[in-house]
Amino acid sequence: GLCSGTISLGFTEKLKSWLSWSWTYVCVVWFGMVLIMIYVLWSPLKLQETLTSVFLNTLTPKFYVALTGTSSLISGLILIFEWWYFRKYGTSFIEQVSVSHLRPLLGGVESNSTTGLFSSVNGEAEPRPSVSECKVWRNPLNLFRGAEYNRYTWVTGKEPLTYYDMNLSAQDHQTFFTGDTHQLRPEDAVMQKAWRERNPQARIRAAYQAIEMNHECAAAYVLLAEEEATTITEAERLFKKALGFGKDCALITGKDVNLLVYIKRRLAMCARKLGFSHLLTSLQLMKEFPLLGMLNIHENLLEALLELQAYADVQAVLAKYDDISLPKSATICYTSALLKARAVSDKFSPEAASRRGLSTAEMNAVEAIHRAVEFNPHVPKYLLEMKSLILPPEHILKRGDSEAVAYAFFHLQHWKRAEGALNLLHCTWEGTFRIIPYPLEKGHLFYPYPGCTETADRELLPSFHEVSVYPKKELPFFILFTAGLCSFTAMLAMLTHQFPELMGVFAKAFFSTLFAPLGFFADKMESFMLPSFWHQLTPI
Repeated sequence: GLCSGTISLGFTEKLKSWLSWSWTYVCVVWFGMVLIMIYVLWSPLKLQETLTSVFLNTLTPKFYVALTGTSSLISGLILIFEWWYFRKYGTSFIEQVSVSHLRPLLGGVESNSTTGLFSSVNGEAEPRPSVSECKVWRNPLNLFRGAEYNRYTWVTGKEPLTYYDMNLSAQDHQTFFTGDTHQLRPEDAVMQKAWRERNPQARIRAAYQAIEMNHECAAAYVLLAEEEATTITEAERLFKKALGFGKDCALITGKDVNLLVYIKRRLAMCARKLGFSHLLTSLQLMKEFPLLGMLNIHENLLEALLELQAYADVQAVLAKYDDISLPKSATICYTSALLKARAVSDKFSPEAASRRGLSTAEMNAVEAIHRAVEFNPHVPKYLLEMKSLILPPEHILKRGDSEAVAYAFFHLQHWKRAEGALNLLHCTWEGTFRIIPYPLEKGHLFYPYPGCTETADRELLPSFHEVSVYPKKELPFFILFTAGLCSFTAMLAMLTHQFPELMGVFAKAFFSTLFAPLGFFADKMESFMLPSFWHQLTPI
């Protein structure tokens, strides 16, 4: 059976090879016959004179105006469609159709677009990361839905959160607030259903239902603080009530530790937003629950310490978390760059630096900025206010535009407070791209920049926000071609309409030049052919 299968497979391959060869042979024969036909009919039918008289003498200038104008209109419509398709999908429609449909018909092999974009150290090509490899993280500094996100919606009428983002939060709450015991209490079952509700009012009603079952249901008060409270003060009051019930529950049953950590963290954020002096609750939280580093509580701590301008404490936290074995973030990289830039930025001058060169401290600051920009290249435009900020999402993609929005939203004021820091960033951040190979075969200090960030960021960020894309996509050839064709034909239509006689002279010269090589070839072929052969073909 194996031998017969191998024989049939070999026969199929031979048949395909023979068909491919015969198709090529038929095309060559057909093309040769067309050339012979043109040669045979060139002199008897006076094709050159016929073409010249039809195109140049019979048709009026109005026809040429209509012809070039229609060509310009059609190419303009194709250009608009190509541009829209490129803006939405990031590729050319004509190129995509030709690669996916025409190339297999012509016997071509579809190339792997990811090959060569990323390569390993030994030079072997590695596939570009897929979307599934782009892990989405909970934003450590996410805002309050009722007191902040909903107020934005009331004022602007725009939804700052996407359904994908809110669905991720619902999944987080279901898993994070599930108790250690397998036996759920009735109010816990109601709250699990409440987190899954898509309608905010349904979630709030379910929270009140859980409170009716047990007035000490801490998770219900957390939901009300997050979504029903319209001010930070009201949210803080509800969180404090939830904290009291959560402590009692934890002391009695030893469960709901995650819920307790979440409540303390949000209380610390309430204190930060209200301007209270006890901003270091997150530090106490880290001491109480050191194993919860996965929650990135240190990012809350870094932002609070920067607000207090406790730069020595900031450096101490960075020394602990900016380690080669730990995952990086924009907060860690850019805070490190801010501290080093702050030491030299007040006296930094681009002109003076170009004359005398960079000092050691300035070089360290520039290298820190390059390191931060390589990790997340989207942040500088927000810090330099070259791009408008929006409310940060509840989840972020590290090294993506969503992380850049979340970082700049809270840390822009800290950069502004350090005199000259933004000036140093403005002068040096673009130099990063001269260090990194293009198109990003490998990184300089980090792994190659992942190619899945744009897709994930479009899911996390609202539709009214223009997602920042890196590396910048080059315009496809067909957009440039259709733009040139549209402009050229429009110019011809205008010139033909304004100067018909002059354009007629140019058209005659153009067609004469165009047909000259063909006439020269025909004359040469006729001189080589025997006169008797020509006379035999003439009656035919």
